[in-house]
Amino acid sequence: MKNMNRSLVCLAAVLCSSAVLADEIRNYRAEAVAMMKRDFKTKGIATADRVHEDGVQAICNRTADNPPKDIAARLEKDQLEKVRYPADGKLMGDWKAGEKLAQSGRGMTWSDSASVPGGGNCYNCHQIGPQETSFGTLGPSLYQFGKLRGNTPEMQKYAYGKIWNAKAFNLCSAMPRFGHANALNEQQIKDLVALLLDPQSPVNNK
Repeated sequence: MKNMNRSLVCLAAVLCSSAVLADEIRNYRAEAVAMMKRDFKTKGIATADRVHEDGVQAICNRTADNPPKDIAARLEKDQLEKVRYPADGKLMGDWKAGEKLAQSGRGMTWSDSASVPGGGNCYNCHQIGPQETSFGTLGPSLYQFGKLRGNTPEMQKYAYGKIWNAKAFNLCSAMPRFGHANALNEQQIKDLVALLLDPQSPVNNK
């Protein structure tokens, strides 16, 4: 009986501690959000609304990037439906322009002009072309992407959609939603698709 009482007391203590910890985490998060809203100010094209999370970001943040599968599937479907594919049906542009774009990290800061297209900064997270030895590893290697996956219409559509909105394929992906956020325009995304899939691109021809 004494052992049972001790167990109940321990269980109550654990539950109490968990509740207190959960409250503290909620409070810390609320304080952090309030601080960002207070301190981030619009300047130039860098607008303060960038720190506001939308519904997709919120569910990922609140579940440590591991939302219930049914919710993730529903939200991914919703994100995919919002991808805007080119009206002309052409999904590939110029791979040379795509390489320059992948190398460029400029844009989206308060000192940049809205009239100057930003870069993709793709090498920051991916290995892409064989000539670049300085690349990040946050994302998977894209070297020989087209050679391995093929340059089919379906693959072109997948690559275009993934660049436009990666969360349509992996809800809590760390990859920016370039098209969705208007960080890259339609032609820029076409050029990146060509960089990945064009047989003449150095990504695929070695």
